[in-house]
Amino acid sequence: MRMVDIISKKRDGQPLSSDEIFWFIQNYTNDTIPDYQVSALLMAIVLKGMIREETVTLTQAMAESGDMLDLSDILDYAIDKHSSGGVGDKTTLVVLPLVASMGVPIAKMSGRGLGFSGGTLDKLESITGFNVNLSDKEFRRIAKDTGLVLAGQTSSLAPADGKLYALRDVTATVESLPLIASSIMSKKLAAGANGIVLDVKLGHGAFMRTLDDARDLATIMVQIGVDAGRDMVALLSDMNQPLGVAVGNSLEVAEAVQTLQGEGPAYFHEHCVDISAYMLKLAGQGAKWVDIDETRAEVESIFKSGQAFDRFRQMVIAQGGDVSQIDDVTKLSQAKIVEPVQAQQAGYIANIFADKIGLASLALGAGRATKADPIDHAVGIEVHASVGDKVNAGDTLLTLHANDENRLKDAMPLIQAAIEYSESAVEPLPLFYGVIDGTDV
Repeated sequence: MRMVDIISKKRDGQPLSSDEIFWFIQNYTNDTIPDYQVSALLMAIVLKGMIREETVTLTQAMAESGDMLDLSDILDYAIDKHSSGGVGDKTTLVVLPLVASMGVPIAKMSGRGLGFSGGTLDKLESITGFNVNLSDKEFRRIAKDTGLVLAGQTSSLAPADGKLYALRDVTATVESLPLIASSIMSKKLAAGANGIVLDVKLGHGAFMRTLDDARDLATIMVQIGVDAGRDMVALLSDMNQPLGVAVGNSLEVAEAVQTLQGEGPAYFHEHCVDISAYMLKLAGQGAKWVDIDETRAEVESIFKSGQAFDRFRQMVIAQGGDVSQIDDVTKLSQAKIVEPVQAQQAGYIANIFADKIGLASLALGAGRATKADPIDHAVGIEVHASVGDKVNAGDTLLTLHANDENRLKDAMPLIQAAIEYSESAVEPLPLFYGVIDGTDV
């Protein structure tokens, strides 16, 4: 088998065979195929696409390029969730304790953030001492003892994806639905999940800007999971404005804790309830939590009981974190400069551009432009308004948390451009735009 033949076959728009795809992934992972040939194949895929069978095979080959995690010795049913990334998205920190509190143990591996889309691990490391770098033995022990563990992905999971992702980033081959979907799903398949809930974001602050694009990506990912034998559901959720009030690592941990205590923003609370309900529906496998509305009501009762907050505390303790910072979130790292931003005019909030808020938080130091960049866990932004709100001139719309005057100055033009006003009333944005069920694809 020759790589040049595979490239020319895809260049001419022909589907690749399973053997060709597995051969390519195995040899590229083993460094026997040069980057320039893989770049050519990636560009051919961008231009010619892949049929469903090809995309599924590519995903499976990438998943099997390294270790395949088997959680069957500690979990009867491994349920996972994945967000396609967003500004202020701290959903995992709330949803996992909720689901675990309802008798469904969770053992999840997450990633770090790049750009303005903050990573779950970065948020958790805002808690002093919290260890995300667990050995396999520690990961399994904590999952078994507490029913909830959240750690970093190891390099041995889907190593082909890491190599391909880095190459796509520098060869203008990122924007391909089969490549995006296989990248996301290969890690999910390798991480041992039986059921997966996908939270696919769309809007200004998401990779998928339109509903059609988000639906197409979600459908491909659901198809991949179904064809690989997983139970799947995808929710299409809004990312035109930040999710919740807090954007920035310590700020988001504090908001997650407040939400677990029943005091978080109402629309973020509702978002977490829906994601949790669909996770439980998959985990119930038709025997429990069949009716999604009844399941939402059960999740609400867990919120009120305080069990989810207790489960989160147990996870923090088990993974070495300073639980006093969870009991009193003011003990989390605090920025030296707190700068309010007022409404420039009276009217209605027409837009709060999530991408500009995210870039402003990046300018403050809350994210990383490259993988090597350090993160300042204390800095970030609080967004006190939502699209559709009526405001008066001088009302505080945002609060900036900074540790550097120059960074604050760099962030301010982005903040000013992030808010648009309307003289007439504006409809609030929906939380969700639809659901794609694996039983329908």
